[in-house]
Amino acid sequence: MFCNLTPEALEDYDRIGIIMNLARGAKLFSEGDTVRNVFVICSGQVKISSTSREGKTMILKLAGPGDVLGLSAVLANVSHEVTAEAIERCQVKTMRKQEFIDFLGRHGIASMHAAQSLSGEYLTVFHDAKRLALSGSAAGRLARLLLDWARSTANGRAELKFTMALTHEEVANMAGTSRETVTRLLNQFRRDQWIAIRGASITITKPEQLERLTV
Repeated sequence: MFCNLTPEALEDYDRIGIIMNLARGAKLFSEGDTVRNVFVICSGQVKISSTSREGKTMILKLAGPGDVLGLSAVLANVSHEVTAEAIERCQVKTMRKQEFIDFLGRHGIASMHAAQSLSGEYLTVFHDAKRLALSGSAAGRLARLLLDWARSTANGRAELKFTMALTHEEVANMAGTSRETVTRLLNQFRRDQWIAIRGASITITKPEQLERLTV
């Protein structure tokens, strides 16, 4: 969101907010909390989730460097609609709500970028709903998750490699299947040499094979 600001806007952005270092498991905010800050992820990954009245939790996305958290709630002036929890050590920049709104008011280009960020959030939700609703198989849904995570981490590089910071239970939550199925499919993908797994690191070696599963 803040990569292509004018020099004046960048200097102003650097003056506001503070940098925080978060341990794994730290919560930036919880669903229903009053909005007080906007957070920009500098490094690490944050799990975004929502919980039903029955206590069932759904993981909506993994946010990474450059993502802005709490933006929609701040601009709509409503409570946080999700929970944000660090799943590894993270560094974030936090800005007070009014401080951030004033910053957007001073710089039109920042406001435009905020609108683009909201549009990106909408597209993420749309694609996730499409993945869950239209993909006919658990293998296809898992393949789409792996491809999306790898391409997001690659940021244009040829190698599709990322660190799996979620448990198999959490991956199953996002893929709309069971933990046992996720474990079985990951082992199958590895045996077929479509992916390589080394510790928590996953490399997609044959993305075209995974793509076929998503059709």
